[in-house]
Amino acid sequence: MNLFEKNLREDLHQYLVMMKEVDEKLPDCPDIEDKWEEIAKAYLPDGVREFNSYPTSSLGWMMYIGMAVAAYWDGAWDVYGKNPNIYAHLRDKRGYDAMDEYIREEVLQLQGMAFDALERLVGECASRVNNAIRRQGFEPGTKMAFDGYLACLHQLYLMGAAVQLRRMGYHMEKM
Repeated sequence: MNLFEKNLREDLHQYLVMMKEVDEKLPDCPDIEDKWEEIAKAYLPDGVREFNSYPTSSLGWMMYIGMAVAAYWDGAWDVYGKNPNIYAHLRDKRGYDAMDEYIREEVLQLQGMAFDALERLVGECASRVNNAIRRQGFEPGTKMAFDGYLACLHQLYLMGAAVQLRRMGYHMEKM
């Protein structure tokens, strides 16, 4: 992991610990991590296209995807673990623009204050990451810019999964 991605991970992790959304020790879930590459490949055309006009959505949607994958892992992994394109499955339910709402309503089964609170949490995480990538001063259209964007998506995916795993009762604490 490069320094930029390591710093993103640390910043997001500390913020989420402070918000009591993840534990000090992040979960290790190889099944969820193993889905990252295929999800990233499928997501990149949409995410890159949206980044210039809607950077926090482009980033934040990946955190929601991480949450959805964690929910699927806990409840229906025998079906979704075999799905070669979980991203397309999530996107195609209501379209890219409403994917966040679909995941919160249908996958995570949230409503009311919990629905709104998660929107604020993901928005803050996406804003933090967007600020971090902007501070790097990557030249648009370069390999460094692409790699930086991919690092942001990766950490948001992992943190989304960690948040959801904790919400489902998976705690990474010493016994």
